Amino acid sequence: MTATARAMTAEAPAGAPLAVALDDISISFAIKGRPVFKAVAPTSLHVNEGEFVAIVGPTGCGKSTLLNATAGLLAPAGGTVSIFGEPLVGLNARAGYLFQQDALMPWKTALDNVAIALEIGGLRRLEAQTQAREWLKRVGLARFTERYPHELSGGQRKRVALAQMLIRQPKILLMDEPFGPLDAQTRQIMGTLLLRLWAQDRKAVLFVTHDLEEAIALSDRVVIMSAGPEARIIGDYPIDLARPRDAAEIRLDPRFHALHRTIWNQLKAEVAKTYGDELAAEEVSS
Repeated sequence: MTATARAMTAEAPAGAPLAVALDDISISFAIKGRPVFKAVAPTSLHVNEGEFVAIVGPTGCGKSTLLNATAGLLAPAGGTVSIFGEPLVGLNARAGYLFQQDALMPWKTALDNVAIALEIGGLRRLEAQTQAREWLKRVGLARFTERYPHELSGGQRKRVALAQMLIRQPKILLMDEPFGPLDAQTRQIMGTLLLRLWAQDRKAVLFVTHDLEEAIALSDRVVIMSAGPEARIIGDYPIDLARPRDAAEIRLDPRFHALHRTIWNQLKAEVAKTYGDELAAEEVSS
């Protein structure tokens, strides 16, 4: 690791609580008339304050399930979830969640879609709109405040959703394939925008993606989940690329390619298990 990269990697101060601590959590789902489905076997993941961690793994391995446990949207069957040193009870009020599909209200303008994130917390409409204008400016949409979602491109809608999440100033960002629906070029542009915004105050980030290149380009660490069921974390790779980064240009760095080869060597075996199961099922049914 270079000195520059080492200096830019998030490290918790001595004695500081972890932003997220998933300790030996297991997650199961009860399906009527079927045996309990064990989605995640006991596994642990720690995220320091200010650290950007990407989670990759084959389809259906439980990446989003870990995110939902961190958000307090589901309770683990075993183990503990702690946020800044405190056990998580109910919804995680310190986290913002950005989903693959945006949840913009079609009858509201971009300005009102962002402002409502503060209005529902009791802030007066005028002050909420003032802050919303500033956030839309930060994401490059100062000229689009009065546009409705159907008048915006996919990338622009995603920028509105990003502003909608960040305006609340969450301490933790949970991002589930947030740029998945976008084309490759727009994804890279959005990745660079996210990094620029994140660098301003270094929140803890858990970023789920199927795109290994995206994971490496954005994060401080990439963790790999095994194929399910009973998935677990089986790999944890520090990303020693210097910051600040451009999500497109960093992919030309020789070190980027070396990291990709190393991580893919483990990830591809888990992906093959998933596709192998699907092919086997097709053969049985044919």
